[in-house]
Amino acid sequence: MPYAAIMYRVEPGHEDEIADIFTHFRRVDTPDFTAQDGSAAGRLLGTAVFVLEDVVVRVIHYEGDFAALGRHMASQQGVHTAEAALQPLLLEPRDTSSPAAFAEYFRKATMRTVAQFTVDTHPAGAAAS
Repeated sequence: MPYAAIMYRVEPGHEDEIADIFTHFRRVDTPDFTAQDGSAAGRLLGTAVFVLEDVVVRVIHYEGDFAALGRHMASQQGVHTAEAALQPLLLEPRDTSSPAAFAEYFRKATMRTVAQFTVDTHPAGAAAS
């Protein structure tokens, strides 16, 4: 099951404020998401948010179609509430006001995956099977 990370820069010195925004984050209405045709497209398994000085990284653990996950997140009220609270702290403003704009930001802010390791792919686990 893959991971993705989204990074953005914020004004330094606001770590506690950012932590507060995510401490009160309203979670998605359902972890399951669909494709544009309504068929099942995947599941959000978990997220984590990290902040250090002027960098925020959101790590997303999911299964399925990442683009469909972005569309799902764009429809969530909690995401829009958090985005509005973060907006004044961002070094580069971004438009997340519509589902299409959010999906575009989501796609552009996703960090390049360099490696992903799980217990399922560990050589010792494969030998033991």
